Amino acid sequence: MPRASKLLPSLGHASSGAAGTVISTLLTYPLDLVNTRLKVQRQLRLDDSLSEDECYRSVFDAFVKIYDTEGGIPAFFAGLSADVLKSAADSFLFFLFYTWFRARRLVGRHPDLPYLRVVEELAVGAAAGACAKLFTTPVSNVVTRRQTASLLDRSPPSSPTRKQQTQEGFWEVLREIQAEKGGVFGLWAGYSASLVLTLNPSLTFFLQAILKRVLVDRKKWDDPGSGITFLLAAMSKVGATAVTYPFQIGKARLQMGHKSSKGEGEKEKRGGIFNTVASIRREEGVRALYDGIGGELLKGFFNHGTTMLTKDVVHGVIIKLYYIVAGFLVQWPALKRILVGRMRKRNEKGGWQLVGRGVLADLVKGGRIGASMMR
Repeated sequence: MPRASKLLPSLGHASSGAAGTVISTLLTYPLDLVNTRLKVQRQLRLDDSLSEDECYRSVFDAFVKIYDTEGGIPAFFAGLSADVLKSAADSFLFFLFYTWFRARRLVGRHPDLPYLRVVEELAVGAAAGACAKLFTTPVSNVVTRRQTASLLDRSPPSSPTRKQQTQEGFWEVLREIQAEKGGVFGLWAGYSASLVLTLNPSLTFFLQAILKRVLVDRKKWDDPGSGITFLLAAMSKVGATAVTYPFQIGKARLQMGHKSSKGEGEKEKRGGIFNTVASIRREEGVRALYDGIGGELLKGFFNHGTTMLTKDVVHGVIIKLYYIVAGFLVQWPALKRILVGRMRKRNEKGGWQLVGRGVLADLVKGGRIGASMMR
């Protein structure tokens, strides 16, 4: 398969996935902030950093207390810009790697079997997630710090300390993390948890493929409809989140940056995600591994459903724009001569020939479709 024919779909899915993620992140961010605090408040309570009255009893109670004690609606958007950046980059890289890896695995498969085996599907999702998280973990650390900062600082919303805290920039938080963790590699605190949590998107897309195979007629796979797309994505995300949630608890604690007032916790954090989860289960019980899961499932349902629905819409727009632009470009004689010239060039590996053929074929096809769309 020509390299260009693999790269172009990957970029299209990555761009549309990033756009969908940004929209869903903006819509569900307050719920995400509340969920993060619910994941870490038990540890803060055990360390006597929070009183019983300051703890949130539910998602609704958290919304009420944050609104009343932290300055109203703006308090629900602490760290939003960093999270939008992280989410867009995370989604772009994940869809880019996922589409690329999956396309390579599907090469040579029978047209009637347009899906991978279970192990392959999980492996592709995990590999794509690991590659994406390698780039976005430092930003994820900043987001967690910003979301939990007000929970640790109980000063009034109008106090100078709280104002300085809410105005702290992205790079300032990065420098704080680096200084606290003792070096640049400290910015990747929680990456071990991210590696385990690559199972989440992997499971999500695996469950989505299973549900699609069971519930959607094969003739409608490419366009099952907006309602079915949303429902399949939302249901698959809920199932994956329920399985991996204990590791989300561990990751939030690893990235919070809180030092126990009792002198405990740092040894546990150095042990990594598995030691953290095992310690929580041993010392706090199994229930502690599912603190706030209701809110996380609710967020996952709407967030991923909106992401995939928006992704499909944006991807359709990108394809149309691509064909329209190609329709203009293919009419330029000079461009045709350049592409044909590249096809004739040969290097030792024949790379120019492969790329030239792929691009020219796409442009010719795009030119025909684009021209018909403009009529």
